[in-house]
Formats: sequence, C-alpha cells, structure tokens
Amino acid sequence: MSSHDPFAALRLRDFQLYSVGGLLAIIGQQMQSVAVGWELYERTNSAMSLGFVGLLQALPVILLALPAGQLADRIDRRRIVQAAQLFMSVCSIGLALLSYYKGPVSLFYALLLFWGVAKAFSWPARAAMLSQLVPLKLFSNAATWNSTVFQVGAISGPALGGLLIAEYNSALPVYIIDAVFGLARLISVALIKSKQTSYSKEPMTLGSLIAGFDFVWRTKIILATISLDLFAVLLGGATTLLPIFAKDILQVGPSGLGWLRAAPSVGAVLMAILLVYLPPMKQAGRALLWSVIIFGLATIVFGLSRSFTLSFAMLFLAGAVDNVSIVVRQTLVQVLTPDEMRGRVSAVNSIFITSSNEIGGFESGLVAALFTPVISVVSGGIGTILVVIATVLIWPQVRKIGSLQELNKQQM
Repeated sequence: MSSHDPFAALRLRDFQLYSVGGLLAIIGQQMQSVAVGWELYERTNSAMSLGFVGLLQALPVILLALPAGQLADRIDRRRIVQAAQLFMSVCSIGLALLSYYKGPVSLFYALLLFWGVAKAFSWPARAAMLSQLVPLKLFSNAATWNSTVFQVGAISGPALGGLLIAEYNSALPVYIIDAVFGLARLISVALIKSKQTSYSKEPMTLGSLIAGFDFVWRTKIILATISLDLFAVLLGGATTLLPIFAKDILQVGPSGLGWLRAAPSVGAVLMAILLVYLPPMKQAGRALLWSVIIFGLATIVFGLSRSFTLSFAMLFLAGAVDNVSIVVRQTLVQVLTPDEMRGRVSAVNSIFITSSNEIGGFESGLVAALFTPVISVVSGGIGTILVVIATVLIWPQVRKIGSLQELNKQQM
C-alpha cells in the first residue's frame, strides 16, 4: 500500500465502524447543541444562559478527565465508550421531555451537567482507541479523516438542527434524533474487533493519576501545541454567541443560525480533502502558527461584519485553518505517546480542548454580557494573535516541527 494513499485508514474495517458511529453521534450532538442554544436563548433572552451551557458541560470533563484517562488505560476502552454513550442518550431523552413539558431551565442545566460527566469518560477512551485501529504509520492519515468525520457531522448537524427547529418551531425532534444516533455509535463500537494491546499495570496512586500531565509537561512540543490551541480557541471562539449574531445582529433566524454553525465545518472538510491529497506537510510547525494567526484575523472580521455572506465566509475560513491545527496536534499526541499512556495523555488533551471550547464559551458570554457581543468576538480574535506571538517566544521549537511523517521522538 502506498504511503501516500489518501484513503489508507478508511480501508480498515474497524476504522470504518469507528468513523460511521462517530459521524452519527456527532451529527446528533451538533443538532442538540443548536437546539439547546436556541431554546435557552428564546426562553431567557440572556447571553449568560448560553455561557452557562458551555461551563456546565466543561466542568465534569475538567474535574473527571484524569480518573477517566486512568480508567481508559486499565480496562477495555470500547466498553467505556458504550456505557458513556448510553448515558448520553438517556440525557438527550431527558432534554426531549423537558422541552415537551416546558420544564424549568435549571433542569436543562442539570441534564447538561450529567451529559458532561458521560463525555468526560467517553473522550479519553475514544481518543486512545485510535491506536488500536490503525498502524502507527497511518496515524496522520487517520487523524485527518477523523477530523473530517467530525467536521462533516458539524456541517450537517447544525444545518439539520436549525431546519428542524424552523420547521416544527420546537427542539423536541432534535433531542430524540440525538438519542437515536448516540445508540447507533454504541452499536458500531460493539462491532469493532480490534483489541487493546496493552494495559497499565501501575498501582492506583496519585502519581499514576497525574502521569499524563507529567508526560505532557516533559514533552514540550505536545505541551506547546495543545497550549496554543487552548488559549487561541478560548479567546477566539465565537460559536457560543452565534444565536445572538443570528437573531439580533444578522437577523437570519434559526435556519441562518444552523448555517452559521455549519460554516466552520464546511471550511474544515475542504481543508481536510486538501490535506489527504497533498504531500505531507514539510513545515508543519510554521503551518500550525500561520493557521492560528489567520483564525484570529477571520474572527475579528466576523465580529465586525453585518453581512450574512461575509460572516459565513469568515467562519468558513476560520474552520479551514483550524483543521490544520487539529491534524498537527492529534498526530503529535498519538505518535509521541506510548500506548499504555494514551488514555491519560488523551485525558489531558481533553481538558485542554474542553477548557478552550466550553470555558471559552463562558468567557464569550461573560464579555458579551458586560460589554457587547461584537466586543467579545473582536477582542477574542486579537487575543488569539497575541497567543501565537507568545507561543513562538516561549517555545521556539514549534517553528522547527517538520514533516509529520518523520517525527523523531528523540528530538521532541
């Protein structure tokens, strides 16, 4: 098989099952994200209500990621994903009941918190599973396709969610679909035959619990890239405020909200197609840094835009360049981490990603409430560019990352 076969990872049966189940689950989750944001903003008309959504889903991941990562290194990761996915589907059914009976907002928040608990245990196990599905030489290809699957789901999910809400003037159908799609992932994971090759045999101690942090701290190139993503997305993410931009600034309604939510993923999918067909990046570090700078610039223009077309285009561009960062980071984490440590290192990565996405959403909502949504987004874009400058000054070795196909562990 050619080393540059763009479909190399997709030719593997277990990776196909992993990807199909993941696609359905992501579609459902993205639909639900649109539905929750729309329903809560309709009922509260508060930017802070949107910020709390992110915060409540982030806290369990941050607090439980370390024990979840240790669990993923000790028992069958497939079973963890199945149990967590079942719990998430139950939470989605609960949201459907609350939507139908117009239940109190506090119960919405409670279910989102429980959903976050399930996500906290699912994430490290799912990320670490990749190592048992594809050989080491295909990690970069698998990471690109894994990102593509996520982005395809993130395109279709928000668009379908927005259209369903507009059609039925209710979020109820969206919650039900999310529950069904979550069960589909459970089944797909159950059909995976590849087994975990190694398990951690370390005693359950504080040292083994924080071993993932210790590994990341010692592996500076991983620390640098995930820190860059953490602070860039924490400051520059505009997703949480999209219901406000769609309703009050661009005035495009729930269907327009769906398309705005989908725009970054449209760009990410097209970038992923380019990445799998083009030769491997020879200057991955420089590509990473420039992609984050462009992400910040696109965020600034989006915040200032009053045109739906321009806003869509800037979100499209932000998603495209963000995918470069995702592929570089995922490949580095997978290739440079021993298999018996992947659950715990993936847990650390999940803390960084969740902090950037969900706490970033809370930060966006807070700044929007204190000032304006426009100030929140524009200042975040400026902050993202400053983060790139700080990264280069603190970790100059990031610029020296070469081809992802020829990573040298001794140099990292």
